Amino acid sequence: MPECERHGRPTAARLLARCLEVEGVTHVFGVPGEENIDLLDALADSSIRFVPTRHESGAAFIANVLGRLTGRAGVCLATLGPGATNMLTGVADATQDFAPVVAITGQTALAHMHKESHQTIDSRTLYEPVTKWSVRVLRGETVPEIVGKAFRLAEAEKPGAVHIELPEDVAESPVYGDALWVRAPSREAAAPPEPSDAAVRAAAACIRDARRPVILAGHGVVRAGAVEALRRFARELGIPVLNTFMAKGVMPPEDPLSLLTVGLQSRDYPMVALEEADLVIAVGYDAIEYAPERWNPGGRVPVVHISRTPPDPEVHYPVCAEVIGGLAAALERLRATVGRRVPCEAAAGWRALVEARILGWGAGAATARDRAGLDPRAALRPLEPWLARGATVVSDVGAHKVWVARHLQTGRPNSVLISNGFAAMGIAVPGAVAAKLVRPDRPAIALAGDGGFLMTCAELETAHRLGTPIIIIVWVDGGYGLISWKQELKFGRVFGTSFTNPDLSRLAEAFSAHYAYAPTAEALASVLETAAQADRSTIIEVPIDYTANLRLSEELESAAAAAGTRR
Repeated sequence: MPECERHGRPTAARLLARCLEVEGVTHVFGVPGEENIDLLDALADSSIRFVPTRHESGAAFIANVLGRLTGRAGVCLATLGPGATNMLTGVADATQDFAPVVAITGQTALAHMHKESHQTIDSRTLYEPVTKWSVRVLRGETVPEIVGKAFRLAEAEKPGAVHIELPEDVAESPVYGDALWVRAPSREAAAPPEPSDAAVRAAAACIRDARRPVILAGHGVVRAGAVEALRRFARELGIPVLNTFMAKGVMPPEDPLSLLTVGLQSRDYPMVALEEADLVIAVGYDAIEYAPERWNPGGRVPVVHISRTPPDPEVHYPVCAEVIGGLAAALERLRATVGRRVPCEAAAGWRALVEARILGWGAGAATARDRAGLDPRAALRPLEPWLARGATVVSDVGAHKVWVARHLQTGRPNSVLISNGFAAMGIAVPGAVAAKLVRPDRPAIALAGDGGFLMTCAELETAHRLGTPIIIIVWVDGGYGLISWKQELKFGRVFGTSFTNPDLSRLAEAFSAHYAYAPTAEALASVLETAAQADRSTIIEVPIDYTANLRLSEELESAAAAAGTRR
């Protein structure tokens, strides 16, 4: 008997559940609704665990981070109408942050779709701009082909989200024939193309001629498993490395060739390397990580593009040579072809500037707390030993994201996850749930502002039900700090960004979580030790002094003026 007939008559919904099993899916995250109950019933008879979340955005964020950490598509499920729209943000974030996700939504019956109908919107069209493919199932027999294509597209370079819409009458319709026999797909990824000898020679010539080259490493280095190859390439050729927000950890921060992170909207000290470079070697970099017009206005500096995909035409990204293929192999071939070269003449000076102005920034302030709260750098410092011990930090979006990107250092790729392309608030708590599922023996830390935390804090109940205790550090300032920062800089005043918070200790108790208040770096370090051993989630409230935001802006403004540049 075909697998999808094990528990009743074969239907498209049961065929879809079987296809998900064959693809290796172990969890589906979502919110049940009338129009997806046939698929839910099919999942009940499958080996897949359906995890009800407290909001569809939480489901999408969990699938998103699961996909980013594993390289295999996470799966999220919603019903039609408001369920589909609620899930959209996390799906869009997955596509713009290169996380493989398969999103499934229910839909009204095909017979009703030509007219206005309760809760009905065209979700297939709605999802088209934010996915690699959005498809409506019109016949049950097509389910195996659709699911197979969906997973291949989601996981192929560049990874992203795919959307499947399943109308309720199609879901319950019987299927017959060859479609019932679902065969396991090959999980062998297609080998990336080999770059031509001519391309490698052209890139090598550009690198040999450069006196002040710099490497700009993007998240593609992490996705391709090319971190060690990048490090060898940089060290043997003496070329310093900058990384995007999403590529944190590709070079250890203590390495003399590490120039840390670029991507702040303001001109920061690592930008000096890009401004003074005579060649940028972009490795696994994508424009959405940090737009070329921000670091190479007018296309002044030539670029060697090393990636698994060709670059898009861009006036600010003038490619003098491109090496397209598997990154690790391409870097090894290119390193051998370049041979010996004089190390970058400006590397030591750039590194000294970064050490003095970033690694050493605010050393005095970072040890003290005043009435307003803890300095952001001080609030990050206790996390670094945990990153070295294997913890995962998922950063939400807000003022704290700037400090995480600039000052939280790690030598492990994919240990600090930052929503960058879509920059969606609310990702931290559900993202930490995903990190704990993928890495159950390591601490999973959600770092959020009090604005982003309240957006998805209900997923604490999901974490408790799953038995995945997470640590949530909430930076509290009573407002949308990043917007306040921008308002202060542009208008000299703040408006419409303040709010009040619930009692976080009582909120923690309501969600069966521990609570701690950490007004100093020492207190935070102590609480983290306890929280990492706890069998329940822990909320740590940290009061933050965001006057450091303006101090940072003033310093960068002065530095830009002194360099004769404009922010």
